[in-house]
Amino acid sequence: MTVARPPEPIPGARLLFSLDPAVSHLNHGSFGAVPVNVQRTQQRLRDEMEANPLRFFTQGLVDRMTHTRRHLAAFLDADPDGTALVGNATTGVAVVLQSIGLRPGDEVLTTDHGYGAVDLSIARECRRTGAVTRALRVPLAATDEEIVQIVRDGLRPGRTRLLVVDQLTSPTARLFPVAAIVGVARERGVPVLVDGAHAPGMLPVDVTAVGADFWVGNLHKWGYAPRGTAVLVVAPPWRERIEPLVVSWEQDAGFPGNVEWQATLDYTSWLSAPTGLFTLRGLGLDRVRAHNAGLAAYGQRVLGEALGVAPADLPDPGGPTVAMRLVPLPPGVATTLDAARALRARIAERLAAEVSVAGWNGRGWLRLCGQVYNSPAEYERLAARLPALLARG
Repeated sequence: MTVARPPEPIPGARLLFSLDPAVSHLNHGSFGAVPVNVQRTQQRLRDEMEANPLRFFTQGLVDRMTHTRRHLAAFLDADPDGTALVGNATTGVAVVLQSIGLRPGDEVLTTDHGYGAVDLSIARECRRTGAVTRALRVPLAATDEEIVQIVRDGLRPGRTRLLVVDQLTSPTARLFPVAAIVGVARERGVPVLVDGAHAPGMLPVDVTAVGADFWVGNLHKWGYAPRGTAVLVVAPPWRERIEPLVVSWEQDAGFPGNVEWQATLDYTSWLSAPTGLFTLRGLGLDRVRAHNAGLAAYGQRVLGEALGVAPADLPDPGGPTVAMRLVPLPPGVATTLDAARALRARIAERLAAEVSVAGWNGRGWLRLCGQVYNSPAEYERLAARLPALLARG
């Protein structure tokens, strides 16, 4: 097998980050990495806050958050009046779940590609309310048309109270046709929550065009914002029903202010987020997306070749800008959560490489990401050493 050439590096991009050069950071999708200039922006805001906390929190902070919200909403083509800043996508999901009024007999429908923490949140809300949850099985190689049909067949109008679907799945790096799924659900009167945790920055996003009742996305992954920066977008019919997880002084303002204001929360991550988008645009948004997707695809092919995986067995994420790729591990390796965590830790400790490992549908999978600070040599080095580590068990 001849592996295609990797993309050309973006000059100077690696120097924007303070990552440990002794480690190959190939898992940007989990916690992201904050550029140095964004770190400095946040530190200046923290210095301002600590110089006079009372002034920082009581004089203009709400207006500054509103300005930030509008900036991020514009980037996502979302209605700023229906967009709330939240700590992460999982927090946004929790807000939605506890606001829609689940009752005994209601059903929350998901797929088997959902993010684990979101599944746990759904399960907890179902236990609390007497509702139930059900997951649709979606084959990894399913076409967009097949995915839409699976969802269409799985909906139970009158019982399915909420459909939760990922825009880009975390465990399987699969791009879902969310706009088409939302259309099918709307025909049957089922509200949809789209988990777009990985979308902002990586994918071209038009939240309004997706048309979901609820949409959540993280800016601290692919949008170069500090960690703890995400948005919850709510369609007009639902906004008056949204309740925050914590009630504070902006409660009477209604959504989105009541969700955003959390008293003495450190808001500097949110206020720094526009600097992250400025950095991304400075590098060239389309250029970054093409580079990251191409590098992830290169890494997938290099690792696949090293592990003896046929090219046809390497999953295709279904989109030219998807910067996460899966490599199937040998049968019996990392098929459970505990085993996957243990293997990830061994790779980090012994090979100085950070990757994601997950067990999904009885198979272990290694997930690679591509980012502007990565080089082809990092994937090649992992490919040269990983087979021997797996052989040792």
